[in-house]
Amino acid sequence: MTTESLEIAKSHYETGKLAFENGQYREAVENLEQASVLLARNTRFAGEVDIWLVTAYEAAGRTDDAIALCQQLRRHPHYETKKQARQLIYILQAPKLQRPKEWMTEIPDLAAISDHDSKRLVAVKPTKSIPRQKSAEPEYVDLSKVNTRDNSFIWAALIAVGITISYLVWLSF
Repeated sequence: MTTESLEIAKSHYETGKLAFENGQYREAVENLEQASVLLARNTRFAGEVDIWLVTAYEAAGRTDDAIALCQQLRRHPHYETKKQARQLIYILQAPKLQRPKEWMTEIPDLAAISDHDSKRLVAVKPTKSIPRQKSAEPEYVDLSKVNTRDNSFIWAALIAVGITISYLVWLSF
């Protein structure tokens, strides 16, 4: 493997990771596959690229390809790659749980929108706001409804504060 092909592979790898992190899974798969083809199978870097490729396959809906690649990676010479492949295959082969429809929010597929359609301006109808009531007059409290009975807690707190201050003054001498 030449240094030129290694640099090209690194470029595809970085582009694929960036595409994956931005939710562009098909583009991520394409770039990571190109990087994987350029690398020697038994290197640590090739294992890292393939692990990313497994996650990109799964995100793109290609679970069978992800499982097949994980099966291969379980025999990879690099320990960390083997370990990650075993963990990923366990996750990929786990039974899928059914979620009730009300738990889900459907996100529309924006890939079908052409560039021309996306540049249209849409006027949003302003929502009616509830007018605030201006309170020019202060709100008065009816003192006949307020509990003004003596509270013994206040006296206990004042005594505790007085004792604490007296003790601190006595320590300072």
